[in-house]
Amino acid sequence: MRNTVELCVVAVVIIWFTQWFRRWRNPKCNGVVPPGSMGFPLIGETLPLIIPSYSLDIHPFIKTRLQRYGPIFKTNIMGRPAVVSADSEFNDYIIQQEGRLVELWYMDSLSKLFDMQGESPTNAVGAFHKYIRSAILSNIGAESIKERLLPQFQELINKTLRAWSTQSSVEIKQAIGNMVVNFTAKRMMGYDAEKSNTNFGVVYKRISDSIMSLPLNIPGTTYRKCLKDRKEMISMFRDMLKERRLSPNTNKQDFLGKLSNDMDSEKFLTPELIVHVIFGVLFASFDTISSLLTVALKFLSENPSAVEELKAEHEAIIRSRENMNSSLTWDEYKSMTFTLQVINETLRMANVLPGLLRRTVKDVSIKGFTIPAGWTVMLVTPAKLLNPNAFPNPLEFNPWRWKELDSYVVSKNFTPFGGGMRQCAGAEFTRAFAATFLHVLVTKYRWTITKEGRISRNPVLGFGKGIHVKFSDKEN
Repeated sequence: MRNTVELCVVAVVIIWFTQWFRRWRNPKCNGVVPPGSMGFPLIGETLPLIIPSYSLDIHPFIKTRLQRYGPIFKTNIMGRPAVVSADSEFNDYIIQQEGRLVELWYMDSLSKLFDMQGESPTNAVGAFHKYIRSAILSNIGAESIKERLLPQFQELINKTLRAWSTQSSVEIKQAIGNMVVNFTAKRMMGYDAEKSNTNFGVVYKRISDSIMSLPLNIPGTTYRKCLKDRKEMISMFRDMLKERRLSPNTNKQDFLGKLSNDMDSEKFLTPELIVHVIFGVLFASFDTISSLLTVALKFLSENPSAVEELKAEHEAIIRSRENMNSSLTWDEYKSMTFTLQVINETLRMANVLPGLLRRTVKDVSIKGFTIPAGWTVMLVTPAKLLNPNAFPNPLEFNPWRWKELDSYVVSKNFTPFGGGMRQCAGAEFTRAFAATFLHVLVTKYRWTITKEGRISRNPVLGFGKGIHVKFSDKEN
């Protein structure tokens, strides 16, 4: 009798597991889902996705499935069903549907760190998003760069490179990240890094390193440390906001000051929303520019002819001034033709993320497929940036290609800062800061890579043990 009961229990478990596994592999859908595989139960196809690829090409996980299934395929990442697309028509449609059929989304690790559970400031559309974008642009947009920021960039970079030149070497991505995030924080909310006990650069590096980690809040994990860091920073931002609210007459006209002053008239501006927006904006400033300039220095170190052309361009700018020691101007920045080609080529090849992420809020039907509500959608932006039909030999660093590229091809394929209503408000800030850095670097310093970690994708851009650079003043 006992054996019979045990056999029945085993049979029931096997039947239940078989049914559950079948449902896992074939999720319910009111239509036809794209081809693909959901991988193993619970973890999906996460493991092959996070295996590092030591190439700037599209990650092999994505590339092999594009070849196997076509430009749109289904998968499961960290237990979440997803659709991955390199189809331009599909991607453009998804971007246009934000706020209607889809919403902004990140991996679970980041979504929890950035408080994206449910209604979130980083997930907002409509009036709030337009307001925040306008506030950011008024603080670090083109007009601010033109009127005020270029000389500040130059002063900061001069001071920083002078300090770096006294050291045996610096790990360049972290060092640039520290410089940029501290500058941005000071500009946006009056933060003084020298008087603070919190190192923003260290905190945001940990967050960047944990993007593809499992969100396990247990002792010893990087994710738990990130949660603790986030809590401390959010608390600091709350205190700064509270101080501004208590002293409205002395409010600085920076980003935090504007949001603080507008809380009475803009009802969507809550204290929690404001501090999380600041947390997110600072993270974006830390990672984007540091990755761009790190890869640019690597490429330039391998291409002396590009360095010589950069030197010629910037030395010509200095010679054309009445006062050779005067600060960089907007017209000079806009005249840096080859510099901006170097920046564009680096942006094209070294996108930090494997794509843009959205989540469906309703069933989405397009191109014969239906994406069920609640699924993640990854739009593979590097598919355009590395398109060999638009950019021949796409993995070759060739800034000179931009002299011949057709403007229509560029407009359709070059989208390093996203698109639609989510196009990065810091795009001009990124380009101008990078151009100023290169201007100071090639006119005043020499540099040598002393230790080079391998650039990889897992699928997020990474630098292994880091790229270490020795700087030396040309006059010494």
